[in-house]
Amino acid sequence: MRKWVLSGILASEETYLSHLEALLLPMKPLKAAATTSQPVLTIPQIETIFFKVPELYEVHKEFYDGLLPRVQQWSHHQPLLYKPVDRVTRSTLVLHDLLKHTPCSHPDHPLLQDALRISQNFLSSINEETTPRRQSMTVKKGENRQLLKDSFMVELVEGARKLRHVFLFTDLLLCAKLKKQIGGKSQQYDSKWYIPLSDLTFQNADESEPLHIPQVPDEELDAMKVKISHIKSEIQREKRANKGSKVIERLRKKLSEQESLLLLTSPGMALRVHNRNGKGYTFLMSSDYERAEWKETIREQQKKCFKSFSLTSMELQMLTNSCVKLQTVHHIPLTINKEEDESPGLHGFLNVIVHSASGLKQSLNLYCTLEVDSFGYFANKAKTRVYRYTTEPKWNEEFEIDLEGSQTLRLLCYEKSYNKTKQIKEDGDSTDRIIGKGQIPLDLQTLQGKDWQRTLIPMNGIEVKLSMKFTSREFSLKRMPSRKPMGVFGIKISTVTKREHSKVPYIVRQCLEEIERRGMEEVGIYRVSGVATDIQALKAAFDTNNKDVSVMMSEMDVNAIAGTLKLYFRELPEPLFTDDLYPNFAGGIALSDSVAKESCMLNLLLSLPEPNLVTFLFLLDHLKRVADKESINKMSLHNLATVFGPTLLRPAEKDSMIPTNPTQPISMGDSWSLEVMSQVQVLLYFLQLETIPTPDSKRQSILFSTEV
Repeated sequence: MRKWVLSGILASEETYLSHLEALLLPMKPLKAAATTSQPVLTIPQIETIFFKVPELYEVHKEFYDGLLPRVQQWSHHQPLLYKPVDRVTRSTLVLHDLLKHTPCSHPDHPLLQDALRISQNFLSSINEETTPRRQSMTVKKGENRQLLKDSFMVELVEGARKLRHVFLFTDLLLCAKLKKQIGGKSQQYDSKWYIPLSDLTFQNADESEPLHIPQVPDEELDAMKVKISHIKSEIQREKRANKGSKVIERLRKKLSEQESLLLLTSPGMALRVHNRNGKGYTFLMSSDYERAEWKETIREQQKKCFKSFSLTSMELQMLTNSCVKLQTVHHIPLTINKEEDESPGLHGFLNVIVHSASGLKQSLNLYCTLEVDSFGYFANKAKTRVYRYTTEPKWNEEFEIDLEGSQTLRLLCYEKSYNKTKQIKEDGDSTDRIIGKGQIPLDLQTLQGKDWQRTLIPMNGIEVKLSMKFTSREFSLKRMPSRKPMGVFGIKISTVTKREHSKVPYIVRQCLEEIERRGMEEVGIYRVSGVATDIQALKAAFDTNNKDVSVMMSEMDVNAIAGTLKLYFRELPEPLFTDDLYPNFAGGIALSDSVAKESCMLNLLLSLPEPNLVTFLFLLDHLKRVADKESINKMSLHNLATVFGPTLLRPAEKDSMIPTNPTQPISMGDSWSLEVMSQVQVLLYFLQLETIPTPDSKRQSILFSTEV
């Protein structure tokens, strides 16, 4: 077919050349006569009549001479004119496949999205040029609408959360709903609303009505995570048992429902947009990083948009239909959509040292936050102190971040606002300004090993220096006995209390006393990480029985003291709830009957060794007092149970649990998550009990004596 087309072109060129030759024949004698005394035509007249005929003849003769041998020696492998477009088309298909198999949290994902968007826009522009009718139905004449960014988001509609697919084009923001696919039909979208970028504003909360975001209690979110972990474990069991695909398919459907529900209910950070009439739309996000990305992209594009417009119903329908082909995010970010061979992420602890920042043009009050992903979304995990008025902040702060199937670490750098009247907007959005952000992949091969890995994160002309070290769950909870027999860390609690002639270890009493004195109203107390160097200094002081430890504590950040207390319980050679009783506590909390559960849990608690029991009740009373100030410190009973549950209950990992090949990813995420949830529930149960009865007055006098 291609040969026939080219043969036709060759024939028409041959005819055209013969016509040009016919014109050139009289032109030559006329030109010669023009220079004589009796010219037929003057030179200007000849140039007008035969305008560019010689040049046209030369161009077409060269084209004909080049095409003729190609047609005469025809091959189906001839590189023809469509090859460049064909190459872009093939690359676009490859990019589609790459995006499908690249998790949203992977740092390559936004780069692949950009590459796909550029390729699709190139192909779309070719199609629009060749089919002007289609162009007139989707964009205004002379304009070229392109997709810049798209993502699944949660929209708050009259107090209800709705999952949407949001598309940012070069001239408008489109919010669409993914229709349910019935009977194998292709994917379709239903348009909910759109705003031309020239009309879009990010209205401040103090300029509009107060926004109430209905928050889902942490207990409900954790219950969803427990269900997800249960279902994943069931799927793995069915696969190992080689059960029928119908059973697995049914479980996968349940998993999809639970993960979708968690994705819908977990975000609580508002992104508000308004149209020119002041009507507002609210998206809920879990990451300030993602919210900043959307704002930046929209504001940058608004610089090129000046005219308002409206789409006809036909134009809107055509635009919505085109989203199916243009979309770069093909799946809702659920773990069920991951490929079988895709990395499950890291489970364990990531120690991060935020060293310093450079490249600032002016002195600012700066701090950084760290985000990591789990269960399909990102959450803030740590925050440095504010380094006041400098161009070269040197934080040198270390944080220990709990990883649950995490694949990416994000860092955001903020300028702190000290305007007290506008520190927090009514929708909960801080007025602190993001001046830079960046992210790095959490790769097991890179982080494997005991050495710190130094890295540099460039962002908006600023560079932040980090060091990272990863410890898997198995190695982090070995609960190794201390080699310092006279220390307190890593020593049995009964040994310490006997040596000190006390009911509660001195370190526990000192830490709780200092926190009660000045940390009860500290936002995120026990949840916010303390500086690791301060924690290690306190650990050394307690281990050597330093008499100045109380003076040291009075001068240290209260989060470092809280971190020291958590480290003490974590490094006990046996958990506070003991290895022997742990399985019974896990079984008791799973009982359905409330009366049986209470009887079982209390009997188990009172079965603990006396130093363990007294120390736990001493800590329990303190944690309840912390939760009493939840409105100020934001630490509910559930938040405290989440922090302390695994620390107080998690038994030591056995040597057999450690993989023989440490370079292989730890495939224990689901069972680990299930255990963690159970440990949280056990501690939460005791925190929520109003009173804990004691078997005799003697024990009661011991438990509630102030002389501990």
